[in-house]
Amino acid sequence: MKKLLEELSREKIVAIIRGIDEANGDRTAKALADGGIVFLEVTLNTDGALGMISRFREGYAGKLRIGAGTVLDIGQAKEAVAAGAEYLISPNLDEEIVYYGAENGIEVWPGTMTPTEIVKAYKAGASAVKVFPFASLGAAYLKEIRAPLNHIPMIATGGVNLGNIQSVFDAGAVAVGLGGNLVDKQLIAEGRFEELTARARAFAEAVREGAGA
Repeated sequence: MKKLLEELSREKIVAIIRGIDEANGDRTAKALADGGIVFLEVTLNTDGALGMISRFREGYAGKLRIGAGTVLDIGQAKEAVAAGAEYLISPNLDEEIVYYGAENGIEVWPGTMTPTEIVKAYKAGASAVKVFPFASLGAAYLKEIRAPLNHIPMIATGGVNLGNIQSVFDAGAVAVGLGGNLVDKQLIAEGRFEELTARARAFAEAVREGAGA
């Protein structure tokens, strides 16, 4: 297992910054880091995403693992890596991006839904896949596809909350991607960053409790 994926399998959470205005981006990253989050994904359809990736990578070196999300083509992949992204996440499978990552030592975790997509991504060189849209698919789906494909690490993204996170891990997810259920835009817009830190801490503790069970 690759080093970054090993770390993800311990931390088990990727916090997703999407659509957060750049003025609040740095405070959001700090609040999440203070709450124990390590993996932070900035989606490229967020205004100022590349600048945030660069600042977070420099400002939180050794503390946060910064990646780019919603990477839809090879051009975006190259821009994100140039900005400092340590890993690339997509909502879809673009094998050209996976090949690029493999050639350049960059982890790529593409979005997949079907068994065919999952296997194709893994064969192309993805060390893990993002199962998306997980809110629609659910833990029962994950458990079912994990039965024949348990050698492929899967990150469940969409619809994961404090109430169901343990069932997602029980179904076989190596990690979860958390957007609005963790990175709450209303809390951020209202400047309630201490509450965001508390929410991050609650998710991080849920992971630790599950690991100790």
